Amino acid sequence: MERNERTIEALNDLIKINHDRVEGYEKAVKETNENDVDLRNIFHRMADESRNYARELTDKVQRLGGEPAGGTTASGKIYRTWMDVKSAFSRSERKSVLEECEYGEDAAQKAYEKALDPDNDLPPDVRTLVQEEKNNLRSSHDTIRNYRDMQRSADR
Repeated sequence: MERNERTIEALNDLIKINHDRVEGYEKAVKETNENDVDLRNIFHRMADESRNYARELTDKVQRLGGEPAGGTTASGKIYRTWMDVKSAFSRSERKSVLEECEYGEDAAQKAYEKALDPDNDLPPDVRTLVQEEKNNLRSSHDTIRNYRDMQRSADR
């Protein structure tokens, strides 16, 4: 496969994972109690973060002459269904939503690691963009994990 095609494919996978993330955080806002303003604000911020990343990645794909991906991944749809089922049976809705968000953040990290695989041979400017987004998403992951850990402590 030509380098340009591998790059477009890798970027399209990241576009889809960012779409998954947007849908996941929009769902998390709906499943979070209205009194949990802190979480709702974080979830809105993270959805916006992924909207911006999807736009940046879409721009790169178009500049490379490719067709940007639309929609989400199949695994993302399965994940959101599982989130519905799990939260319906959870005694701590806040903790459950945070655990599911962390699962989604783990998936995003794996997708970015896969895109950065040396076999993809990303051009330097694309590699830099992907690495920057991955680093920022790691910070978001850590925020979710920290909130989850605080909630676990509060539930004890």
